[in-house]
Amino acid sequence: MKKLLVLGAGTAGTMAANRLRRRLDRHEWQITVVDRDDAHHYQPGYLFVPFGTYDRDDVVRSRHHFLADGIDLVLGEIARVVPDADEVVLGDGRRLGYDQLVIATGTSPRPDQTPGMDGSEWRRSIFDFYTLEGAEALAEALQAFDHGRLVVHVTEMPIKCPVAPLEFTFLADSWLRGRGLRDRVEIVYVTPLDGAFTRPVAAAHLGGMLEERKILLETDFLVEHVDPERKVLVSYDEREVPFDLLVTVPLNLGADFVSRSGLGDELSYVPVDEHTLLSVAHDNIFAIGDANDIPASKAGSVAHFAVEVFVGNFLQHVQGQPMTGSFDGHANCFVEAGDDKALLIDFNYDTEPLTGRYPLPYVGPLSLLRETRTNHVGKLAFRHVYWNVLLRGRPLPLPARMSMAGKHVPHEEA
Repeated sequence: MKKLLVLGAGTAGTMAANRLRRRLDRHEWQITVVDRDDAHHYQPGYLFVPFGTYDRDDVVRSRHHFLADGIDLVLGEIARVVPDADEVVLGDGRRLGYDQLVIATGTSPRPDQTPGMDGSEWRRSIFDFYTLEGAEALAEALQAFDHGRLVVHVTEMPIKCPVAPLEFTFLADSWLRGRGLRDRVEIVYVTPLDGAFTRPVAAAHLGGMLEERKILLETDFLVEHVDPERKVLVSYDEREVPFDLLVTVPLNLGADFVSRSGLGDELSYVPVDEHTLLSVAHDNIFAIGDANDIPASKAGSVAHFAVEVFVGNFLQHVQGQPMTGSFDGHANCFVEAGDDKALLIDFNYDTEPLTGRYPLPYVGPLSLLRETRTNHVGKLAFRHVYWNVLLRGRPLPLPARMSMAGKHVPHEEA
């Protein structure tokens, strides 16, 4: 019997395993998924924990509950992959062989990579919200924060959900206004980018939203270290940004075992063909979700659309056929704007976010690059879709490839 081994039971790994279980003959293929524990986290929900909208029970479920019958779940730390032997070694010495390997172990925040970040002020005046524990600690800190300088900071790209720091900033502005504290708090958004976002049209729009809310924007800021005693961010060009409360997005890195196995780049992401998701170095290893190095957002929507392409490619690949699916980098992300409104962006490798309607051209009901209550409802409703449809590998009526229908393309001046 052939063995498919999936490393990681997060969003991409769970979706891929469930979809392939339906497509692969159970008498010919054994599917095994490996993860360190049985706790699946709905990571987009972390954003709402600091403001009391969600709590732990809203964002954590059992992993095995979402894996289809006929999929084995193995719990254990992954020590390394041995590609030449087609096996994975776990931390306790167990060895799992494979015919095909799918790496879906994501990316994680690493505050230890920035000097001073996880020092004496970590979880006291310096917080993250990319972990559940960090978001919960930040919720307590916000309750006690009634004046001063709130700095929201991104260390370096790429990061999971690149709009999340902006969302937190907009939500913090709204939350402080609701408590009558906004005039007592200065908010600063600090980014290594040259604007509020990576794409020009969206960057201009989101930057305008910051300006409307009187949020200061500090660009091109490459942090060298954090001085926890002085409560200051220090950049390589010696600029300083003082803070009373720092909400930071640490450097994001892929899983350590990826580098230990000789499979990763300098950030521990697996180099793959950006269209097929097959490893550039090994013909029986794919990397999906946040674990690979494709030039797309590390976001749940990318994992969803890419997995749809991956499944077809995988089935062709194991039958010795050319892979005909081509992932285009499609991503769409809700951006919470505060005051029960949100906007939506939809883009891919080649096309930046544009205005228009989604998913139905000219009908919507969602609006692109425009703040609406409908978009906010869509953001909150997605949690139900995630748990009950997406993870289980059930089809969603959204095409994997990005469509230009219903989008407004700005006319270039002659």
